[in-house]
Amino acid sequence: MKISIFGTGYVGLVTGACLADVGHDVICVDINQAKIDGLKQGIIPIYEPGLESVVKSNVAQGNLRFTTSAAEAVQHGEVIFIAVGTPPDEDGSADLQYVMAVGKTIGELMQSYKVVVNKSTVPVGTADKVTAVISQALQQRGFNAEFDVVSNPEFLKEGAAVADFMRPDRIVIGTSSAFAEGVMREVYAPFNRNHEKIIVMDVRSSELTKYAANCMLATKISFMNEMANIAERVGADIENVRKGIGSDPRIGYHFIYAGCGYGGSCFPKDVQALARTAGQYGYESKILNAVEAVNDKQKTKLFELICKHYGASETDTSALKGKTFALWGLAFKPNTDDMREAPSRVLMEALWAAGATVKAYDPEAMDETQRIYGNRADLVLCGTKEAALNGANALIICTEWKNFKAADFSLIKECVADDVLFDGRNLFDPALVSRNGLIYFAIGRADSIK
Repeated sequence: MKISIFGTGYVGLVTGACLADVGHDVICVDINQAKIDGLKQGIIPIYEPGLESVVKSNVAQGNLRFTTSAAEAVQHGEVIFIAVGTPPDEDGSADLQYVMAVGKTIGELMQSYKVVVNKSTVPVGTADKVTAVISQALQQRGFNAEFDVVSNPEFLKEGAAVADFMRPDRIVIGTSSAFAEGVMREVYAPFNRNHEKIIVMDVRSSELTKYAANCMLATKISFMNEMANIAERVGADIENVRKGIGSDPRIGYHFIYAGCGYGGSCFPKDVQALARTAGQYGYESKILNAVEAVNDKQKTKLFELICKHYGASETDTSALKGKTFALWGLAFKPNTDDMREAPSRVLMEALWAAGATVKAYDPEAMDETQRIYGNRADLVLCGTKEAALNGANALIICTEWKNFKAADFSLIKECVADDVLFDGRNLFDPALVSRNGLIYFAIGRADSIK
């Protein structure tokens, strides 16, 4: 099938590459000329495992092309995916200006029937708005063409997006058009062969399904962080609690790890957006508001532990002035370079405000850190995790990268002056760390605090 995709971010680029990989004829369009030029040269603007090889192989085969020409993309696509950003607006609701702009462009340029697919994460009712803006553009042209707007939310995890797309748990299609449903079934037929994965529903239910899924996962994380805070106070170990409740199949082990908070492009903004949508309909979502509040507070947890150890306080952080902290992990999660809403940012900014220096290492997010913060005397980006330890008073871990999990505690003790490790991801056994002569602070583990 001939498919066009507006947007070459995480969702658009992964969608385009994977659809091309099964034989569809795909054009990806973006207004960023530099990004498109780079993609044509095989330069992938994001780090996502497996994506580079899929893009390059399909460009070489001619299944995947990149352009800045909206006219070319609209003319090409029988199916047009909208996969542009929906950043949070000032009040936390989703900003739909880019989605609407694409809809308007499609209406101004289309010459024949199109299936327009909302792939971006959008509030309930967005398909109706896109339908209206396309219809208005057609009316202003005096041109009569039929089209359908379909909701097809993505369920891709950053760091595993290619695998998630190639082997989906479910493919949700929101439409009331039997013809559009047939078209979408043809698009996804290569991913639906082993067993039926397509779930067809009305458009509004499809739009809500995406938010509901992300908000449920975010709720599990914030709930476990609440339990971790209780565990510290009552003398329990949240890791034992996790194992105890995760063994219940109704709960499961996924997304019940306590830590220093969730980040990224999805959970924070989707929780906010659904809560704001509920508010627009006169309903206060107390659970979603609590999930957001708990997460915001949890991102300050590591700084609070650091202050407690060094005798600083919220009002007087002078005890941290002049100290240097090694920081392992900058991305909001492993296997990505994405630092949007990352807990590391909250921590670093608090340390800098207290007069401390950060020596940081991340396997993939170093360039993104440089882009965000530029050159500053109190931030040293190191080429290895070992280099970050040299001259540091303490080590802090913010991201659970695989190569952090087998740490050399003797080296850490040798390098960090104060023999202390602050673990924001509960990677280690407190007893093991203690036997190696390190003071260990973790999340929700009362016995780890020496």
